[in-house]
Amino acid sequence: MCAYYPESKVELSTFTAKHYDALLDMATLGRYSVMIRQAVRLMGIKPDDRILDLGAGTGKNACLMQRYLSSKAELVGLDISSQMIAQFERNCAEFPNIRIIDARIDQELPYDSYFDKVFISFVLHGFPQEARDRIIGNAFKALREGGEFFIMDYNQFSFDESPFFVRTVFKFMECAYAFDFIERDLGEMLARHGFGDFTEHLFFSGYLRLFKGVKIG
Repeated sequence: MCAYYPESKVELSTFTAKHYDALLDMATLGRYSVMIRQAVRLMGIKPDDRILDLGAGTGKNACLMQRYLSSKAELVGLDISSQMIAQFERNCAEFPNIRIIDARIDQELPYDSYFDKVFISFVLHGFPQEARDRIIGNAFKALREGGEFFIMDYNQFSFDESPFFVRTVFKFMECAYAFDFIERDLGEMLARHGFGDFTEHLFFSGYLRLFKGVKIG
């Protein structure tokens, strides 16, 4: 896989891609699986929803969402890692209404007012700001009016004032883009693209959150 952003850590090595879910569980002291299940539940998924999963990874999140979906629903995942795509296809093979597409989420996408929900998990922080803006713009365009954009990622916080464990894991695991991300107001970023009616749910002592914005025009 070509590294479009060499300083990023969301474009994963073969080893990291293979063990992605386990590594996230390790970094969150075993809480990742519980948190992502809670986040999916908080999305309020309806049986016939159309969902776009940006940076869909191993398919873990898609399989959790599938539990709330009927056979009439549709879930489309996007990723560029061949290792991740292969895992997604294995993990979601039994669900005919779930598919994965090899596509960059920071480039123009062919979706316009189609999806009810867009989800992105621990991906947005790993891009430079101009790419984040393109991703947010893609989510806005892909959603129908009133559709919801869910971002599971780091909360806004001060790195220097965070506990030693948080600083150590963050410094070891993350790139410069992530340090920039935690200093930015996510609501303000989304509002520039037409999102509003923001809500958030906090995890891991407030250092992680599920942030929701609604497409309001």
